[in-house]
Amino acid sequence: MKKVRIGIAGLGRLGKSHAANLAFKVKNADLVAACSVVPEELDWARENLGLDSLFDSLEDMLRHAQLDAVFLVTPTTLHPQQIIDALQAGLHVFCEKPLALTIEDCERVMAVRDEHPGQVATIGFVRRYDPEYAYAKRKIEEGAIGRPILFRGQTADMDNTAAFQVQFSRTSGGVFLDASIHDMDLARWLLGAEVQEVYCVGDCYVHEGFREYRDADNATALYRFDNGAAASITVSRTTMHGHDTFAEVTGTRGSLLIGRPNRVANVDICDEQGVRIECVPTFYERFEKAFLLEAEDFVNCALRGGEPRCDLRDAVQATRVAIATTEAYRSGKVVVV
Repeated sequence: MKKVRIGIAGLGRLGKSHAANLAFKVKNADLVAACSVVPEELDWARENLGLDSLFDSLEDMLRHAQLDAVFLVTPTTLHPQQIIDALQAGLHVFCEKPLALTIEDCERVMAVRDEHPGQVATIGFVRRYDPEYAYAKRKIEEGAIGRPILFRGQTADMDNTAAFQVQFSRTSGGVFLDASIHDMDLARWLLGAEVQEVYCVGDCYVHEGFREYRDADNATALYRFDNGAAASITVSRTTMHGHDTFAEVTGTRGSLLIGRPNRVANVDICDEQGVRIECVPTFYERFEKAFLLEAEDFVNCALRGGEPRCDLRDAVQATRVAIATTEAYRSGKVVVV
């Protein structure tokens, strides 16, 4: 079977993981090129991936590497134009979330997307590919809990990453666009509805540096959906015990608790400290299998013409909710989405 020739842009922490998956684990993927503005990252690609086609700009990679698809793991501010450039170059596009930082940029991307219906374009909402969340989705569709009426979600990173996150807030759009957007997408997906209103509270309880960017280190948002369902979503950058991400969906006939606790292994440690478990330290360990399944789905869709589990319209709606949540946090008011 023909392989999909892929170039990757961005080889930071997550970019390296995506690149390794594409190079060594994803069937029918052929990682043939990479680009980065950081010379050390290109050196890493040469030494660890065996790549010779290395570029210091996406423009050069699109022009000179013979590609079928691109993976964009670049700063959010670059996403809209890079997606557009790749689509106009005739390529399939995978881009890490979020799609953009403004609705105007989302609409600009969608206008170009609609001009290229034969190309796959998707945004990395990786939790849709996590086996536990996917299983919960199937159970909801089977009617196992009746009509879903309430979603409760949490994304919580360890405090030891907060210093990095403070600087990242300058370009990431803040914690709601960078982290909570995963829960917002899940709430839409699992409840089968769209957000109408949002109210949000939070603060810089531990790390004052976030205040400069009107961002938070802990926050909770409440949502009302157009079918009457509701959601509460909590985000934290200050957990001590590990990366703690989970969700709960309540229906009219039962409920589903998804992904908690995030164990390193299914082992309880019993010692002088009592009974305890060890939690995974980062989001990548928690969703490592999902990242691989996500890439495999993208490649399969590119080969066979299928639709990815998350299309750009899903990404636009999640971005719209995240922007409204940011406004609700900053204003202290209920915001209509």
